[in-house]
Amino acid sequence: MKNFSNSQRQSLKKTGRKYNVLIFLLCFLEMSLINCGAFQNPEQNTDIDLSPPVFKHLIPTSRETILLTFNEPTFISTSYITIKPDLAVTEIIESGNDVRLSVSSQTPGIEYTLTATCMDENENSLQFLVTFYGYNPDIPELIINEFITKGSSTHPDLMEIKVIEEGNMGGITCYQGTYSDWESRLIFPSFTVRKGDFILVHFKPLGTADEIDETDASDISGGLDASPEAYDFWVPGGSGISGNNGVLTIYDYPGGTIIDGVLYSNRTSGSDDTYMGFGSRKVMEQAGELESAGEWIPRGSKIRPEDGINPDNSTATRSLCRNRENADTNTNRDWHIVPTKKSSFGEENCEELYSK
Repeated sequence: MKNFSNSQRQSLKKTGRKYNVLIFLLCFLEMSLINCGAFQNPEQNTDIDLSPPVFKHLIPTSRETILLTFNEPTFISTSYITIKPDLAVTEIIESGNDVRLSVSSQTPGIEYTLTATCMDENENSLQFLVTFYGYNPDIPELIINEFITKGSSTHPDLMEIKVIEEGNMGGITCYQGTYSDWESRLIFPSFTVRKGDFILVHFKPLGTADEIDETDASDISGGLDASPEAYDFWVPGGSGISGNNGVLTIYDYPGGTIIDGVLYSNRTSGSDDTYMGFGSRKVMEQAGELESAGEWIPRGSKIRPEDGINPDNSTATRSLCRNRENADTNTNRDWHIVPTKKSSFGEENCEELYSK
């Protein structure tokens, strides 16, 4: 474990005064250059480092380890770092531009806030704050199994997730959109799911008291289309899903790795010239993210609206259903629309196909 020397600790304590002095000296030097003609060759002083470290990112790498990365070798003392809710920092190891923290065990999926002051080799210091989500070592295998985008006042927009292999849901995030561009999202708390379980994500809650997120039991939530057999969750502030053109995704944590995603669209590549037929830059880029992640496979060389699931014949009771046997080729061939009143949220999908 590497801690600051006494002189470095004193420098940290005097950070505010140090920057005031530096700013004053820089202003004085600049005025001297302008008014007095001093230092005719300023290039002689370009090797002076007055820049603080730049924080780049934080990644929890285990339940007891957090990795911080900076743009240069950086030092942090346990005296100048706090994590809320309380996580004790027991060891700090610096290695190049990385700082590895040993901490007490994180709760999967809980949001933490880290506040710290760090210093580079020239005693330039930086105070920063960053949020992260507790490491989840037991990510379940999940698929998007059924959804409706044309909900009604009695059957609002809804998506079903099916559990293929058991695990913990802590931190898993469902997006309307993708992590880089989303309209609404739901971050799951820590709870265990088993193979064959269903989770319903209600994208247009009414805000009633009986709309309860379920983690211990699946039969305590009320609200429209709540299922006594499935875990019900209600998207905070959710106002519904785009009816005809959009993307739904699941990630292992906010901004993490995609687990599953679907593209749906009733548009064609000839619908417009500007956005490849998708109608907006937003949906075009979201579809491109799915393709780049290998979670939606185009028939041609580039993803098009025609590659999505066409929702035209769907309604509030005619859902878009994944074919049985958990077909997952990441194409629209995995999906069908069920007949009227044959939606099957919270149970195995209906195999019947809608026909006009």
